[in-house]
Amino acid sequence: MHPAWSIIFFTSISGLGLGLSGLIVLGLLDLSRFLHLFVASSAVFGLISAGLLSSTLHLGHPERAWRALSQWRSSWLSREGVLAVLVLASLGCWFAWNFFFGPPPLWCGILILVLIVATVYATSMIYGSLKTVACWHHPLTPVCYLMFSACGGSLAFLSMLALFGQPILGILKDITLALLIGAWTLKYAWWWALDNRGSASSLETATGLGTIGKVRSLMPPHTSENYLQKEMGFVVARRHAIKLRYISIFFGALLPIICVIFNGSSAVLLGMATIFHITGIFVERWLFFAEAKHVVTLYYGDEQLSIAS
Repeated sequence: MHPAWSIIFFTSISGLGLGLSGLIVLGLLDLSRFLHLFVASSAVFGLISAGLLSSTLHLGHPERAWRALSQWRSSWLSREGVLAVLVLASLGCWFAWNFFFGPPPLWCGILILVLIVATVYATSMIYGSLKTVACWHHPLTPVCYLMFSACGGSLAFLSMLALFGQPILGILKDITLALLIGAWTLKYAWWWALDNRGSASSLETATGLGTIGKVRSLMPPHTSENYLQKEMGFVVARRHAIKLRYISIFFGALLPIICVIFNGSSAVLLGMATIFHITGIFVERWLFFAEAKHVVTLYYGDEQLSIAS
């Protein structure tokens, strides 16, 4: 499928912001100073809002994006939008309470954390629910989204602790490293499934003529490329996909792990680790779309649209 940079930015940056806010609302950050409260709230709202706003750029009429919220009963896109609004409102109340009265009760943070997890899950299911894209319709798709949000938020949280001069517990570093290793291990398993699991759909199943042998199209359906072929038939060469996978792991996992292990208390290094990680996520998310093949490509001769070896 054709990668849209607005959606890549949305899923990457919003996931980072949601992961960061999930740790902040658990009360693991001292926000007694106004400057710290201002920086933390600005980072959270800036990341989440920037991602949500960028997602509207993919729409033909961004000014009508609010209408998507009305279809929450049947649409994961609508559910994600409703949950994101609830998360932003809840975070606003949480930071306001912190400003006027001090740290809110832990149960408030846990409820917001549940909303955050549900929002990331809903974002992943926008794609994971599509049976027409075989590689997306996989149980590891939502797990990868949740894990990447968690490990990115954990890196950003460590950076914020170091920036504020607050102590960084060893267990937080260990959890961050475990999340990084776990997230990219699961992503490797997702890539393995992509390489070894084909779609159950074919021209034979679509026409019901599979019992008589191989089915092929006698004539192309169009004389020139149309919108579906441009959007659904995007192809990335296999050799390029493998290189980009290595690049995403290098930036998204290896460099952040090195930064955390060798100097996990430096605000500069932890900030660089977060930037490295989100760079790797951008590459991973581009591949998430570029390597996906919609079943509609069968209509246009999927054999010609398959990934080149």
